[in-house]
Amino acid sequence: MAGKDYYNILGVNRNASEREIKQAYRKLARKYHPDVNSGDKSAEAKFKQVNEAYEDLSNKEKRSKYDQFGDQWQYADQFAKAGGQHTPFWDFSQGGDTRFHFAGDDIGSLFDDLLRGSGTGTFRRRSQPRRGQDVEYPVEVTLEEAYHGATRTLSLRFEEPCSSCQGTGRIQSASCSVCRGSGMVSKVKRLEVKIPAGVKDRSRVRIAGKGGSGYGGAKNGDLYLVVSVKPHKLFERRGDDLQVEVPVPLTVAVLGGEVDVLTPKGKVALKIPSETQNGRAFRLKGQGMPHLGNSSRGDLLAKVKVVLPTNLSSQEKELFKQIGQLRSG
Repeated sequence: MAGKDYYNILGVNRNASEREIKQAYRKLARKYHPDVNSGDKSAEAKFKQVNEAYEDLSNKEKRSKYDQFGDQWQYADQFAKAGGQHTPFWDFSQGGDTRFHFAGDDIGSLFDDLLRGSGTGTFRRRSQPRRGQDVEYPVEVTLEEAYHGATRTLSLRFEEPCSSCQGTGRIQSASCSVCRGSGMVSKVKRLEVKIPAGVKDRSRVRIAGKGGSGYGGAKNGDLYLVVSVKPHKLFERRGDDLQVEVPVPLTVAVLGGEVDVLTPKGKVALKIPSETQNGRAFRLKGQGMPHLGNSSRGDLLAKVKVVLPTNLSSQEKELFKQIGQLRSG
């Protein structure tokens, strides 16, 4: 198979599952992301390769064609239409630019020759529409941002078809001043995205049409925000429910009373019945995380943490002693 070895780029074998491919991509995308490696051209180049490899191997149809034809699989249909010939043949009958027709199995060698600029002329081919690249972008948010929703301004770098070459249905030699014959150019897009309230750790938020640009009339790809939610020092998240420990003085736990409970929206009063045991949880309806995509909310579980008194006076100690005697009697 001529050309780029996408399996080797992602570090997986040719029989890798979709899950293994996705895991390898996410690991490498985080490692080589431009935001993590500012100014590192080699990391930037590696990031482009990883995205390109994942775009083809994550799609079953593209992967099948890649396994058969290599990284020039997008021309497979043209080869099939050309018939059962095994070498390209050239048509000089129309005058002007040389036009080529092709068929056969050695697709990689043919396009390697063309892209190396084996001639000085301009070669025409039928331009195949190609949908833009789907892109995953890791985003980290706090629990408060996951609760209320948030916005982020992103700088995204894409490897896109060179409009001077492929956008017009041409393959040019290395003299192309835009892409220098590679057929691809690097572009940076800045955009503001909204992260909806209720996102969970590892949520994938789709931003339609904000991925790589399509060409030949095809649609743009999509942007997927891969969300990670930071742990919170007070709240523990369980789905859309939250759990929080509530300090309760011993006297309130024994005799009953009210305590304040912290929620993401502020404090609420919780009535504590008498003789409440340590570790008991009270469910506060609708005080948890928003459900993604609708207005309902999870619950808040307030777990009692009885606080024993300290620095007791002699009178307080005597009273506890009397209580102990009464309980033992």
